[in-house]
Amino acid sequence: MITDPEGTVLALFAAFCRIGACIMIMPGFSAARVPVQVRLFIAVAISMAILPIMWNDIYPQVTGKGHTYIYLIATETIVGAVIGLVARYYVLGLQFAGTAATMLMGFSPPPTADVLEDTAENQLTSLISFAGLMILFMLDFHHVMIEAVAQSYRVMPIGSGFDPQGVLITLANSLGQTFMIMLRLASPFLIYGLLFNVAIGMVNKLAPQIPVYFISQPYLIMGGMFLLYLGIAAMLRLFADGFAPVMQGG
Repeated sequence: MITDPEGTVLALFAAFCRIGACIMIMPGFSAARVPVQVRLFIAVAISMAILPIMWNDIYPQVTGKGHTYIYLIATETIVGAVIGLVARYYVLGLQFAGTAATMLMGFSPPPTADVLEDTAENQLTSLISFAGLMILFMLDFHHVMIEAVAQSYRVMPIGSGFDPQGVLITLANSLGQTFMIMLRLASPFLIYGLLFNVAIGMVNKLAPQIPVYFISQPYLIMGGMFLLYLGIAAMLRLFADGFAPVMQGG
């Protein structure tokens, strides 16, 4: 039986601010193909599920606060957005690595509509980013996100205020870890592109009368596609294995 309906509603809305902001930015759920109503219902359902577990952490901070409740709502929204940004940076890192790989293998056709967003994107980059996100959903990465939100009430308790320095450190650490992982994923294509272009440049110096660019481009694309065929499984596996450490480090 609910003894304090007003306090319960205030506590639920405070939990919804942190969880809703995370869902709003979180990869997959924040895609343009997901209706806004679905995101809203998911955020409300997760908030109602987490509130009984985090009741002792949330309820005492929202009752009897008066005008400070507005500040509490703002800080909770920012904290949830930071948690969602950590995961979004990681998925955007795979998209950046896919774009770099397609450029290095010379595969740059006119961009088409993206699978997830309303922006134009290279077909191969869309394939890699969508496959990586699908792998994360198959491995229940949304459970890791919900656990991260629940654990955030221990690390960043509700009512403790906003810590800009801590938020910037968290985002900087996440970007650093993401960059190293994505550099590792794109390193075969980076080495392949550099070696191939250096070799073609040497051939062009030896025989400048031959239009090397038009001759070498099909071989560059063919070799890059074959390299992607051999390494995409390991690439996606390393991407999936690195998600949880980045979230825990963030």
